[in-house]
Amino acid sequence: MDFDTAFTQLLGHEGAYSNHKDDPGGETMWGVTVAVARQNGYNGSMRDMPVDVAKAIYRKRFWQAARCDELPPAVRYPVFDAAVNSGVLQAIRWLQRAARVEADGVLGPQSMQAIALTDGHLLCRRMLGQRLQFMTDLKTWDAFGKGWARRIASLLDA
Repeated sequence: MDFDTAFTQLLGHEGAYSNHKDDPGGETMWGVTVAVARQNGYNGSMRDMPVDVAKAIYRKRFWQAARCDELPPAVRYPVFDAAVNSGVLQAIRWLQRAARVEADGVLGPQSMQAIALTDGHLLCRRMLGQRLQFMTDLKTWDAFGKGWARRIASLLDA
């Protein structure tokens, strides 16, 4: 999967404008929080954020930061999606645990070799299992858990 395809798929999960009272990210557009938008130079109204601005943020801050182009195809989107939801560091740690290497959040040579030598579909299942377990312990599970579980289920079904 390439970035453009991943971004299109992600928008199906993230949707458009939101300002849910239980979301610690606060106001979001295309899944980009107001804090992330401001950190990346967007200072306009969140409701008016162009999709191209969100796309540029996602490419740099999540896809490239998680080195998705260098990962096996079966885990590119799950890593990207996890990075968007829980941060790049956490997504990489889940991937490293799935590859059975030290989960330090850095995709160094040892991690990349273990990832390359492990079946991509097995990595995906292991990683998504860890992600789901992690999410069930979040204080926002009651508000968002059903949607998160459905999102992870759709990744397992893909």
